[in-house]
Order: sequence, then C-alpha cells, then structure tokens
Amino acid sequence: MEFVRTIVISEFSDFNDLGEFIIVVVRLLMAALLGGLLGLEREQSGKPAGIRTHMLVCMGAAVFVLIPQQAGISDADMSRVIQGVVSGIGFLCAGSIITRQNDLFATGLTTAAGIWFTAAIGMAVGLGREQTAVVCTLLAWVVLYVVPFFSRTITKKKAERPESNEDSPGMK
Repeated sequence: MEFVRTIVISEFSDFNDLGEFIIVVVRLLMAALLGGLLGLEREQSGKPAGIRTHMLVCMGAAVFVLIPQQAGISDADMSRVIQGVVSGIGFLCAGSIITRQNDLFATGLTTAAGIWFTAAIGMAVGLGREQTAVVCTLLAWVVLYVVPFFSRTITKKKAERPESNEDSPGMK
C-alpha cells in the first residue's frame, strides 16, 4: 500500500514549492477576472459568447503557456506552443461567425475578435506579463464599451445627411 501512496503523491507533485503554487493560482484567477471583464460586454449585448466563454478562453490560454513554462521549455518551444494556441483559438472564433442573407451579411465578428484578443491576454497572464495583460484588457474594454457610443453618433449623423444627387449643381 505504501508503494501506491508514493506513486499517487509523485503524480500530484507538479509544484516544487508553495510559491510556485501561489503563482499558478494568482495567474489563473487573474486570467479569469480579465477574461470575465471582456465577456461582460458580450453578455450584456446578448451574445452567446459571454462571461463564461471569455473566462474559460483566457484561463485556457494561460494554462497552455503556464504548463510548458513550469516544465522549463526553451523559448523556441514556447513559440510553437503560442502558435498552437493562436491556431486553435481561430477555430473557436470561426464558429462564432455566422453568415446570413446569401453570404452578404456576417454576424459575430466582434465576438470572434474579442475571443481572439482574450486568448492573447490569457497568454500574457500565463507568461507572467500581468501589467501588459491589464493594459490590453483596459484598451479592449474601451473598444467594446466606449467606441460604440462614438460609432452610433457618427452613423446617426451620416444617416441624417441628405443623399447626394448626381444631377445636383456643382457635381460635374
């Protein structure tokens, strides 16, 4: 029985010390928080990829770079891990884009871009670049929350302008 216990303990000994455990927990919690902030806007807009999706994407991307980092892989190998995450997240993003009306109108592009950016933020957190991740989250938040107010104003002004007539004077 001691043999089995030793094997089980060795299988669950990913962390070398308490400090390493705390780093992993803090990074994953931070990824969940930052991903959730971005998913909040999608959720409030009634989009299917909301808080939970963005939290999972951000934490998943963080885990994908945290594990190899813990294992001590080289920068070249980490580059391949990051490439794999970016490619894989592209699949998820493609699934959030829906084409309608005889392929003339697509929806879900902002959600797909948000998922893609959330994965990038998760990778930054996983690599220990928390400040970069926070700055990127704040910038993405501005794009998702603030920019729509300006774009609606511009769209309204554009709609209020009378249509130009080809036969109008001065347009020759």
